[in-house]
This record gives sequence, structure tokens and C-alpha cells, in this order.
Amino acid sequence: MPFISVSDEVAKKSFTSVENKFITKYLPVLEPVAVKVYLYSLYLYQNGQTSFTLSDLAASLQLSEDEVKGYFEYLEELELVSVISAVPFEVKILDADNVYGTPKKLKAEKYSDFAKAVQDVLKGRMISPNEFREYFYLIEEYGFEQNALVMIINYCVNLKGDDVRSAYIKKVAKSFAEDGATTAKKVDEKLSAYTSSTPSLLKLFGAAGIKKQPDVDDDKLYKKWTEGMGFEESAIIAAAKLFKAKTVERIDGALEELYKNRKFDVKEIADYCNMKSSVYALTLEIAKNLGVYMQNPAPYIENYVNIWCNFGYSFESMKTIAAYCFRQGKNSFEDMNGLIRDLYNEGVVDDVSIDSYIKTRAAEDKLLKAILSTCGLSRKIIEWDRQSLSRWREWKFDDAMLFEAAKLSSGKSNPMAYMNGILSAWKSENIYTPDKIDSRRNTAPAQPAADGRVQKAEIERHYFDLRHAAEELAEKTLDRAMSDEIYGNLRRKLNSLTIQHAFAEIRDKDKAVDLADEIKVLEQKADQRLAELKIDKEDFSPRYKCNICNDTGYDKNGAPCKCLNEFLKTLK
Repeated sequence: MPFISVSDEVAKKSFTSVENKFITKYLPVLEPVAVKVYLYSLYLYQNGQTSFTLSDLAASLQLSEDEVKGYFEYLEELELVSVISAVPFEVKILDADNVYGTPKKLKAEKYSDFAKAVQDVLKGRMISPNEFREYFYLIEEYGFEQNALVMIINYCVNLKGDDVRSAYIKKVAKSFAEDGATTAKKVDEKLSAYTSSTPSLLKLFGAAGIKKQPDVDDDKLYKKWTEGMGFEESAIIAAAKLFKAKTVERIDGALEELYKNRKFDVKEIADYCNMKSSVYALTLEIAKNLGVYMQNPAPYIENYVNIWCNFGYSFESMKTIAAYCFRQGKNSFEDMNGLIRDLYNEGVVDDVSIDSYIKTRAAEDKLLKAILSTCGLSRKIIEWDRQSLSRWREWKFDDAMLFEAAKLSSGKSNPMAYMNGILSAWKSENIYTPDKIDSRRNTAPAQPAADGRVQKAEIERHYFDLRHAAEELAEKTLDRAMSDEIYGNLRRKLNSLTIQHAFAEIRDKDKAVDLADEIKVLEQKADQRLAELKIDKEDFSPRYKCNICNDTGYDKNGAPCKCLNEFLKTLK
């Protein structure tokens, strides 16, 4: 007969499972009330009591909420649970089979003098046995001298008052232990060093409007800012004011940003903040000029406008370029970025050169419009036209010769291509003025060489038109998708994350993995939205008429494509 058995009725009832390690390792030494809190928590989780709150648990065990929190903190010290949120109060039950949380039997009489000293410091309230046990563990686990821990507790009381929570005292004590300050001598040295920076912290807190007394953690940050990062007191105060930082954490974030951008002097910081505010307003103005709706300017500032500022473009020039892009049908930050990078590569950066560039392009478009009209065309100007004009200029043809060629090309099946062939023939024959054009000016050049050039121009134009049509359709499909607010936001976030992922691949492999997972989820959402819009993602890429040559006329080996041979037959 076993020592313990159960009736059939008991065997049929529901149960709460408890790890054997908890029973063998923890149960003999834990405080009885802590065992009640732990077991009741297990019961609540395993029986799906998700609506149960901290106050419900306290009422069930006839304890106060603070007492329950204290026992959870006690269990956390032993690594049986983890307090994952203070507000709302949330706890995660951990594996009982751990290494560091092995409970120890503490002899209270060993710490009787220490307990009396701590109670003398905390005169405003009685210290519970559970709280005393936490202090005993600090001595045992971190190697504090008893007098050293009394000094830390006294410091916390002076800072926070008699109602200081044990959790705060433990946090400060662990901070001291991390710095190796576990003896009375080292604690005194650390407190003396902290006291020396207290006036500066009080001055900073007053300037920032922070309503609390500085503590050791604040002192550690202050030393990081001054000794580690090189900021002077005046610069720190200026940063707090200009960034409107109302907490120490926000001041730290502001100084991290300034340190990253190498802004240390008060004037540099003020200029940076003014620029930052101005860049925000500029980004809104650029979006307005482009005709772009922005829900959140931050990614546009980071990925575009800040970069353009670093290139050396003035605010006015960027607004001018945005307006020019709108007139050219380039209605996105990405399109504007492409133009700015082209301008930058050509050395067109200052306001004068940009105005000159835009005026030149406007004059060229006006000329092209007139040439198209002379050719008998009423369509809009395309990039191939601009490339052709640039080529004709390189061939040293003036406007008069261009119009002469346009007149000869009028009525042809492909006037601009025919015009290109005529100009090519005149170039080879050194004809650069109208008076040198012979009597054949009213017909196409009859020389075989000229005919060959016209034919080549027609071939180039034919395939340009095919490629342009396919690429324009793909661009319009993408624009239609991006105009949808949901898909547009998803795509812009994906673009930003993709850039972050590329850097993380080099610097932080773990972050890269997390970003890859996030990108995967966003891509699924983006694909789902495209399906709702009835848009095929494959249509974002050009669908060329010929899949062999991608509408170039030549296959991957450079041989004429069969579609080119078919087109040549139509020319004959």
C-alpha cells in the first residue's frame, strides 16, 4: 500500500499541474504566503482565468495588492516568475528548473544587527519579513557588506522618503553592484562622486522642468554625457530646452542624436534644431509642390530631404525642383530623388545653376514642341525626344537646320526617326546651313548611305516606342497602386525597412533576422491589398511585346531578333 493514494472521485476531478522541481527545491524553504501566491497563479493560468486581475487575486488570498506585488517580486528574485509590466501589473511564470534562482535558507539571526539598522533608517514604516528577506538576498547574492547596504538604503530614503519601495532600493543596490561598489568604502566614494555632480543635475532639471530629485542613475547618465560624449553643461541644458525634453531619458535621446550628427556647441545645437524644424516644414512644402499626400513626413525626411540637404541643395532650390518635377509628370519623392541625383552627378547644385538648368530645359521643351508640330505631330514630349535633341546639338545643328529637317520629315510614317536619319546624313556630308541643302530638299535623301541611316533611325524609334509603351504602362500601374493610401503606406514602410535591413546585414545579424521577418509580414499584407485592388504585382515590371529581346531588336547574344527581321520586311 503506497504512502499516499487518492479516491476514485478525486482521480476524476480537474487538477493544477505543478513542476516537481518546485516541490523538491522551493517548497521546503519558501515563505508560506509566497507558496500560496505561486500556486494560485498557476491555477489561474491553467484554468483559463484570463479576466482575473491583481485586485481579484489579492481579495482571494485576503492580502493587499502591495503585499501580492511584494511576494511576486520575492518570487522574481528566485527566478520563479518575471514581472513583465508594472502598469498594468503582469507576471509570467518561469521554469522552476533554473540555476541562479536556487533558494537559500537564510538565518535571520545572522542579520539581526543589520535588520535593526535598516529599521532605524526606515522609521516611517515597519519592514515586513518578506522585505527583510530581499535585503538579505542582496547581501548573499551580490556580496554587499552590511554597512554598505545600509548606506545605500539611507541614500534611497533621503532621496524618496520613508515610503520608498523596496523595488527601488534593490534597483539602486544592483546599480552599485554593477560598478563594483559593494563595500562601505566604495559606496561612500560613489555617493561622494554623485554629490559633486548633483548641483549640475539640479540646474539641468530646473531648466528642463523635471520635477524630481537627481539619483544615481541620473548621475551615471550625466557622466556619460560629459565624460563619455564630451558635452559641456551649457550644451546639455541647451539640448534639453531646444528638444523640449521633460525626462532624463529624452535628454539622453536628444544628446545621442546630437552626438551622432557631431553637434556639440550651443550654437551648433541651436542651428541643428532650427534646421530640423525647418526641414519638417520644407518636406510638407515639397510634398505640396509634387502633389503627394503624406501621412507621416518622418520617412520622407530621413530617406530623401535630409540627403538632399547634405548634397548642398538649398530649401528654395528643392521647392523649385519639386514644382518642375510636377510639371514634368514626375509626381513622387522617388522621381524627384532620381532627378536630383542626376543633377548632383552633373555638378548642378547651387541655386543659379538649377535656375539655369530649368530655364534651359523649358526652352528645349518649347523648341521640341515646335519641331513636333512641324513634323505634323501633336503628342506630348517624351524622353527619347530630349535625348534626340541633345544628340543633334552634339552634332552642331542649330535651330534653323532642325526645322529644315522637320519640314522634310513631315508626313512620313515615323517623322522623328526620319528626321534623325536626315540629320545624320547631313552631318556626314558636312551640311550645317540651309543654303547648302541641294534641290533634293523636298524629298528624302536618295543616297544609299542616307537611306540606311533613315532606316536605322526608324528601327531605333520603333523599338524605343515599344519599350516606352511597356515601361509607361508598368509605371502607371505602380502609380495606381501607390495612390491607394493603404498600399502606398505599406510600400513606403517596406522601402524604409529594406534599407535598414541592408545596413543590419553588415552590422547586426540578429536585427537583420528580425527585420527580414517584419518585411515578410508586410509583403504579405501588401500582396493582399493588391489582390483587393485587382492589381497584378507582375504588372509593375514592363511586359515587353517580344520576350526574346525585351523590345531591343537583338537577343542576349547580340544577334538580330526574329521580331527585327519581321519589322524590316514592313520597311521594305
